[in-house]
Amino acid sequence: MTAPLTPPHRQPPNDPWQKSDAGAVSHAHSDPAGSPYPAVDDDTSLSMEVVRASVVVLASTVMGVALGLLWLWLAPNVPLVSTDKAVFLKDTEGEEAVGADSTFALLALAFGAVSAALAFWFNRRGGIPLVVGLALGGLFGSLLAWGIGVWFGPTDDVVAHAREVGEGVTFDAPLELGAKGALLAWPLAALLVHLALTALFGARDPEPESPHWGVPAYGPPPGPAAGAPGPDAGPGPGAGPGAGDRMP
Repeated sequence: MTAPLTPPHRQPPNDPWQKSDAGAVSHAHSDPAGSPYPAVDDDTSLSMEVVRASVVVLASTVMGVALGLLWLWLAPNVPLVSTDKAVFLKDTEGEEAVGADSTFALLALAFGAVSAALAFWFNRRGGIPLVVGLALGGLFGSLLAWGIGVWFGPTDDVVAHAREVGEGVTFDAPLELGAKGALLAWPLAALLVHLALTALFGARDPEPESPHWGVPAYGPPPGPAAGAPGPDAGPGPGAGPGAGDRMP
């Protein structure tokens, strides 16, 4: 009968099957999927993004009033003159009609950049609902600006206006938007500016941390401490016979 070689009080300290208290606490607070981050209510987050996108749509539409008034003020007038037979352009080689379209497009680009900057300032995380809100708000604002410019501009009844002012008298033609593609200048500018701001100054997602398993991530596998006898190690040199050793 031999004595046990490894006493119970000298077990290897780096036992991979032993779980530390810190690891147990961390696993207790982690989600079932094993992620170290707490669970987030996706429904609440999505609803908040939809609310913010709705605010962006409403604010952009209201800004369309300012765009329409500025277009009415800055757009060049198209002079007309009437005779006893018809109404003609006073300057047949003038570019006032093209100037009205260009003025609207340039103002719409500026308003798109401003709306995107404001949306990014108040919501740096962005999201698909916010981008959709910028596009829809820019389109609604452009349509409203177009309607305001035409409504408050010169009357579109050219014949009645010519009869009112008399023959040979110059009067302004109604404000019109010949290039309907200018209505897309605002939403396109808003999307591009918001994309650039998000790429340059947007919030970055944190790097995921490695889960804690109670063992070091790198290095040699755990084993018995240096100097500790293994399970198959015999008695050291110079050790005398034990009480349970057999004598020859």
